[in-house]
Amino acid sequence: MIVIKRSMGHGYADIDNPLFTDPKTRMLFSDAKTGLDAIAQATKALVG
Repeated sequence: MIVIKRSMGHGYADIDNPLFTDPKTRMLFSDAKTGLDAIAQATKALVG
């Protein structure tokens, strides 16, 4: 699972999100549009 997040800061409610520490989760620090574009380009490069 990939979580796109702009920083390590806590959210509005200042509550830890267990999703962020799940061993199956990877963090991509980026804004959503840039991060999704990078994922799409990398996927296209792998698939051909």
